[in-house]
Amino acid sequence: MRSRSNSGVRLDYYQRIVHRLILAHQEPVTGLFPASNVNSHAWIRDNVYCILAVWGLSMAYKKIADQDEDRAKCYELEQSCVKLMRGLLMAMMNQKDKVEKFKMTQSPFDSLHAKYSSKNGLPVVADNEWGHLQIDAVSLYLLILAQMTASGLQIVFSLDEVSFIQNLVFYIESAYSIPDYGIWERGDKTNHGEPELNASSIGMAKAALEAMNELDLFGARGGPASVIHVLADEAHKCQAVLQSMLPRESNSKELDSGLLCVIGFPAFAVDDAQLIHNTKDAILSRLQGKYGCKRFLRDGYRTPKEDPTRLYYERWELRMFENIECEWPLFYCYLILFHAFQNDKRAVQDYADRLEKIMVRSEDGILLVPESYAVPQELVGNEYQKPGSQPREVVGRCPFLWGQSLFILGRLLQEGFLAVGELDPLNRRLGAQKKPDVVVQVVIIAEDNEIRDKLAEHDLHVQTIAEVAPIEVQPARVLSHLYTYLGRNRKLGLTGRKSRDVGILSTSKLYSLKDRIFAFTPQHIDYEEYYTTRDPDLLASNFTTNLAFLTNNWRHMLGRPTITLMATHYMLDQDKIPLAMIQTMRKLKSGYINGTRVMLGNLKDFLNTSAITDLSFLGSTEDGYPDRLHPDVQTYLDEHLLRSFSNRSTMNLRGGQLRPRHLRRRMSCKGAIKKTRSINVDSDNLGMEGPTPLTERRLSSIVPPPWLQANKQGHVSVFATTPEEGPTSPPQLGGELGLRENIYPVDPLHSRSAMDRRSEFVRQQEITVPKILIQRHRAETNFADTEVEELIAMLRETENLDDQGDILQYLVDTQGLDFNTAGLGLKHKKDDDNASELEHEYADDAMLELQNIARGGVSGGGGAGAGAGVGAKRSMAVPTVIIDATTSTASNSSSSNNSNSAAAAKDEDNANSVVAPTSHAHAQSAATAASNNNNSFINDSSQSEGMLEEGRVVTVRDLLKGLYEKACQQKLWGLVRHTAGMLGKRVEDLGKAVTDLLVRQKQVTVGMPPNNEHTITAPLPEVELRQLIHDAYGDDESTAMLTQELMVYLAMFIRTEPQLFHEMLRLRVGLIIQVMAKELSRTLNCGGEAASEHLLNLSPFEMKNLLYHILSGKEFAVSSVARGNLSIVSCKSSRVSKKSQIGLGDPEGEDALIATIDDRQGQWLRRRRLDGALNRVPRDFYSRVWTVLERCQGLAIEGRVLQQSLTQEMTPGELKFALEVETALNQIPQPEYRQLVVEALMVLTLVTEHNMVPSLGDIIYVEHLVHKANQLFLEDQRKVQGDATLCCAKLKDGKEQQQAASGMLLCGGAAYICQHLYDSAPSGSYGTMTYMSRAVALVLDCVPKHGEMECAIS
Repeated sequence: MRSRSNSGVRLDYYQRIVHRLILAHQEPVTGLFPASNVNSHAWIRDNVYCILAVWGLSMAYKKIADQDEDRAKCYELEQSCVKLMRGLLMAMMNQKDKVEKFKMTQSPFDSLHAKYSSKNGLPVVADNEWGHLQIDAVSLYLLILAQMTASGLQIVFSLDEVSFIQNLVFYIESAYSIPDYGIWERGDKTNHGEPELNASSIGMAKAALEAMNELDLFGARGGPASVIHVLADEAHKCQAVLQSMLPRESNSKELDSGLLCVIGFPAFAVDDAQLIHNTKDAILSRLQGKYGCKRFLRDGYRTPKEDPTRLYYERWELRMFENIECEWPLFYCYLILFHAFQNDKRAVQDYADRLEKIMVRSEDGILLVPESYAVPQELVGNEYQKPGSQPREVVGRCPFLWGQSLFILGRLLQEGFLAVGELDPLNRRLGAQKKPDVVVQVVIIAEDNEIRDKLAEHDLHVQTIAEVAPIEVQPARVLSHLYTYLGRNRKLGLTGRKSRDVGILSTSKLYSLKDRIFAFTPQHIDYEEYYTTRDPDLLASNFTTNLAFLTNNWRHMLGRPTITLMATHYMLDQDKIPLAMIQTMRKLKSGYINGTRVMLGNLKDFLNTSAITDLSFLGSTEDGYPDRLHPDVQTYLDEHLLRSFSNRSTMNLRGGQLRPRHLRRRMSCKGAIKKTRSINVDSDNLGMEGPTPLTERRLSSIVPPPWLQANKQGHVSVFATTPEEGPTSPPQLGGELGLRENIYPVDPLHSRSAMDRRSEFVRQQEITVPKILIQRHRAETNFADTEVEELIAMLRETENLDDQGDILQYLVDTQGLDFNTAGLGLKHKKDDDNASELEHEYADDAMLELQNIARGGVSGGGGAGAGAGVGAKRSMAVPTVIIDATTSTASNSSSSNNSNSAAAAKDEDNANSVVAPTSHAHAQSAATAASNNNNSFINDSSQSEGMLEEGRVVTVRDLLKGLYEKACQQKLWGLVRHTAGMLGKRVEDLGKAVTDLLVRQKQVTVGMPPNNEHTITAPLPEVELRQLIHDAYGDDESTAMLTQELMVYLAMFIRTEPQLFHEMLRLRVGLIIQVMAKELSRTLNCGGEAASEHLLNLSPFEMKNLLYHILSGKEFAVSSVARGNLSIVSCKSSRVSKKSQIGLGDPEGEDALIATIDDRQGQWLRRRRLDGALNRVPRDFYSRVWTVLERCQGLAIEGRVLQQSLTQEMTPGELKFALEVETALNQIPQPEYRQLVVEALMVLTLVTEHNMVPSLGDIIYVEHLVHKANQLFLEDQRKVQGDATLCCAKLKDGKEQQQAASGMLLCGGAAYICQHLYDSAPSGSYGTMTYMSRAVALVLDCVPKHGEMECAIS
């Protein structure tokens, strides 16, 4: 043999070690490694780690291969890697049905197995006998597969295997929201088989998704069909959740050494250098020992105290494992690799020395890495007293191949046989380095020439859809549909991508398909879905947020992001382009918007600089025509290209030009919507709704119709104006204005006259909208049917949308959504002096009289529908529904053959025309159309058979839809929210929003505390979420809708400004709504009902703004803008900050003075109320409560006792513990009272932290402390004659006692605590903390009452 260089000799030495320790165990048939000589199971994770040393050695040989035998050795080692990776691939492909099922169910029982038989690759334990769901193992496999492929190995052989791996990508795609069993296969650390979200799994999945993206599995020889596609947004979601969790591992593990593989080799999943540093430091400071690192705190595995006969632990026994957890040398191997990649030679050497000390030498002198070190049984006592002092012994396998393999890699790096780049050919290690600024390219495209010209007026020059050809612009849902074809494979029975979600990162690329190029508009502006897209301010604000998001998160992609926006007719406001849009576009032109660099331009200019992805997977490869489009895709695209942006609804033609005259009138359903509201502001115990269930509270929505009450105002119509509004239409106008001239004969063949346009406008005003049917709470109604007639007639009459809303709300309550309003004839009568007379006599037997009046040509008040039914006990008027029908209704008479399906003829003599009787369900004999003027109705039979809109029946739902459209156009947001709720419209991505909050360890509750609060602790499907919210609010549609909307905003904020949510564990949306209303009522100086009206009428943008101010605790003022909408303004200057800026009244003079005094008072009460409602607590609050709990038997809060045993089970920083405390605090319905309880707990923590007493004694009743403090406060108030002498500090007399017994204090303080105590600052001699400390001293027996004592509370 020729002489070899030293390096060759040294490599041969490593090759012998690898062969003896690792390759000798590889099964010849499957290529898998058994766990040990006695256990033939092969774990995915351990197998992948084992082979890394073999792969590293093969690359080292490749570099020095100067001789044939070296090349041969290199090839042998490479093929061992391929053999193992393919063995695992085959084992997983045998379970392809599970992969398919898991995409839908995400259930632990449908997951791929975590281990297989090393003999034949088949499953070894049943689905439910092991914690199989370990997303990190599958992710690690994909990550290393990608790295090996990039290094030149060919592991995947066929396209079927490619589509299987594409489906594995879908399998791990939602890792950020799937609780799994994690890297230690345990789930919750009590080992009861509870899966939980693990940061190590999410990090590994993020790394795998990024590594797999655009990777050709056939390496350099592949084509478009062998490329894997990943939607960038999925990886980003994992990234965001990972960042929010670190350095925490999961709910039960506050820290885990397993995170080392996420922040360093092999995953490199964290892009934030500071976060990497913090996580590593946390692990080293709390888990590192002499013999390696502990896996996590209180890990009982293999400790002498563990009971080996059972798998799980009792909750109380976890405390025994503290300080005697096993230490694992494996983590020193990770730390060596971590520092080698950081190029920190000193640290590498340091850990290498430490590792060498604890390795075991075999007989032939090879250094072996043992699995773990435990404290011997007899030394446990000493170890408890002085942690880290006792020698430990090896337990478990030796060598531990996972660790041994990483040790060898570390050695190869240290001795220079490998460069770090070779172990990371995809360059993942560079993720945390600073990158140049991203420039976001923005393209605005006008829907048609009209909009283009409108933009040009503002000096904004854009192209239309037609002009950007051949580039095609499509909505995001088209992209989402195309992605469902990805990974389909008939032979394997795989159906492709299931999630319909495409985020902003995906729509900011251009896509090529054969020779076509597509641009997609962002998903959140698909306007068909949801009403918030109708608010231009919100769109503009979301757009700037998205730009900032792209700048921060556009990584690992070639080319710049390009956002394509459509300017459509939808966005026009009264035919003008909204100001918010214009301002945003102007900022875009300047090149910077909120610190983001942008370029505004045309699509074709950006073709060379944009990121472009090839949609090659749409070819029909399986049928052998990879160059042709899949036939389904072809038809889908053909259909969609015609339709995508052209289908605007017909409702909004010329909607905004005419403002309807608001004829305010009283009606039977006045306020029907208001009565469904449940936001409670006035009652001072905020949130205390009392025990009344929803149904009882709602019965008020059945009001007797006004025509059953005597009405003395003779000159106004039946909807006589309500006293507070005053008559808006003077009597002399009653004749002309009372009737809306919406009954013109219109001939569709002739040109549109002004009259025609007017009637078209009226028609839009007319159509009016859907929801789970509320139980019909109806009293005995004699005229049920007649009443409906009346209402529908009124609906025609009134132009006021709020009134229409009330009528429809009433119809939905009584008749249900699918009630057919068709076939109800309409009477149009003039307002007349007989109106009041009619009202008196309106009763069952008044029909004949009415009929005579009608016959006489005298008409009753607007829409008081008189029926002429001779011989019919109860006759029914038939209101016609005026439909915006483009096709004319087929009918007999030519005059009714027009697009207004209300037939009409100007015929003076036709005053009393009687229509032929119809066969309608209510046996009414005939319907008269009466009028004393020239407007009469001719109803021919085709119409009475049921109003047909293009041949369809008109239900209440259809009417509601129309009302919704109009409310959107007129920006009546309160009505929009209510009708959207009744229609069951959904907020875009509600499920996604809730998931975003939950995965960042925030729980969400909906409904008003204390009775109807529902907590959401795990991601739910959209349907269940909506049902839950619906149950929480009963029939209060507006608030249910608002809740969904606020959840979306909370999710937006937690994505962009997570710091707002620090120290908040639970977001209680019901309380937040109440606080928002309270804040408005304070700023606007108005009553509770008015405030909740104002709140529900805020535009979506202002709503988001108000929520932001409340979350961030910023002062705000309210200013009024056009159309009576309010706008929320931040108060920068102190001048503004204390005064409401409402422009409605004159804020000068006395009012202003009162407002300022009022505001300074109540400041602390307000802060406590805000913090209480937002569940904000001081820093480290929960871990400090843990120390208190350790010193006493328990803490009682509002009937819930936190037992001392919790400290046995949970560590101080554990999220599970924090949630226990939080749940107890949430029993308190009043936010300000809750905040005082938190302050009392803080005083107790000071007592323990200053070690004033060894033990706090028995169970401490925290509320007693608060009430004691209140007592002391009142005594002081009496001494100094403070404010409280006006209410609670009054000398007791009989009346006062009585007041207290009824549950309300004179000052309105919650929970019998004086309002003035809530309003005291925490510090100072009269501060709450002073009284709390005194209360603690008095109430707790353990604090000495006499003698000198060091006082550490300042």
